[in-house]
Amino acid sequence: MKRIGMTTTIPVEAVLAAGHIPVDLNNVFINAPDPNALVTAAEYDGFPRNACGWIKGMYSLAANKEPLIGNGGIDALVAVVEGDCTQTQAMVETLKESRMHVIPFSYPYGRDLDLLRLQIEKLISALGTTRQEAEKCKVRLDDIRRKVRKLDELTWQQGLLNSFDNHYYQICCSDFNGDPDKFERDVDMRLETALNQSNDNISALRLGYIGVPTIFTDFYEVIEELGARVVFNEVQRQFAMPYETEDLIKQYSVYTYPYDVFARIDDIKREVERRSIQGLIHYTKSFCFRQIQDIIIRKHIDVPVLTIEGDSPTPVDARTRVRIESFIEMLE
Repeated sequence: MKRIGMTTTIPVEAVLAAGHIPVDLNNVFINAPDPNALVTAAEYDGFPRNACGWIKGMYSLAANKEPLIGNGGIDALVAVVEGDCTQTQAMVETLKESRMHVIPFSYPYGRDLDLLRLQIEKLISALGTTRQEAEKCKVRLDDIRRKVRKLDELTWQQGLLNSFDNHYYQICCSDFNGDPDKFERDVDMRLETALNQSNDNISALRLGYIGVPTIFTDFYEVIEELGARVVFNEVQRQFAMPYETEDLIKQYSVYTYPYDVFARIDDIKREVERRSIQGLIHYTKSFCFRQIQDIIIRKHIDVPVLTIEGDSPTPVDARTRVRIESFIEMLE
């Protein structure tokens, strides 16, 4: 059994079907005791100041600058070189210098189904399993995803989950915290707790969060302190594969995050209406190409949008907090 690192959400069914442990390095990085130390370690190795903070954190973990908590690191890395961060390829080339075993994976531009099928089958083969076993694993994981979908519904329909929990359980579906059975037990416990509590913030302003998961360490706490609640986490929800699909190819073709912005906009508009969202916070990472997509998003979204950006894993800075507070006051 090997620990397989991931740079973002991939067909995790292939990893689990092969008997390996998936490790989303993003989640490990942001939850590390000192994530800034990982960023600093990468910069010490020569990564530029304006390189993506997530890339620097993942590089340090993969290069074993600080061993993963409770274990000795990862045995291989599945790197998404098309459909995610444009800096991933350069990071991978740097890691190859340290003899890291890298398995490239691509989400083809334009959602070409033949190319996507080829990529998934190559990944399955590289990990040492079969398409049949991976499809069996999908059936198992879909049961967990439905339960996470129920948590999402309890958030926006009944207000029984707070902003952070809505974010947390969906983002964990990228790797199921390395142990689907244990993660399912955690989800079951949270469902039970939610169904036996009252709505603790029924009058909160209803916000949507779009864009990549934030690098701010206290973002959701700040939102709720200011009297609002996030009832829609766009990309995190996509990590949880919110659509019922018959096979892996279909599942990862309707997954919006790695493809063009227009499918994301359709999904956002649909959920804004369905969830009665009053305003959106669009988070972008400093120096990221996705900042350019903000231009298109604003042209097609009909509710007010506040765009913020983050650079390093720190609490929300004073300027950003004031902007969020002003945005919420304006909506109220």
